[in-house]
Amino acid sequence: MITLTRHGPPETWVRQLFSSKQALCGGVIRRAAKDVDREMGRAALEREVRRRGWHMLESGDQVVIICSDDELRVIC
Repeated sequence: MITLTRHGPPETWVRQLFSSKQALCGGVIRRAAKDVDREMGRAALEREVRRRGWHMLESGDQVVIICSDDELRVIC
């Protein structure tokens, strides 16, 4: 079993994530799922994303956050 070591408080990590240029401009943020799990957990990140009205996707080992509350349409 692999032990993941957190680098700081989850609040600091999510604050830095959501104050990034991409987040502030309505862009897209991508992080490795293992980093999300280590720093705050997917459920906690999902709550934060929902609170903002944004969208979160998982694909393989990546978590993608669309920093916009616009309607999301999956093309294919």
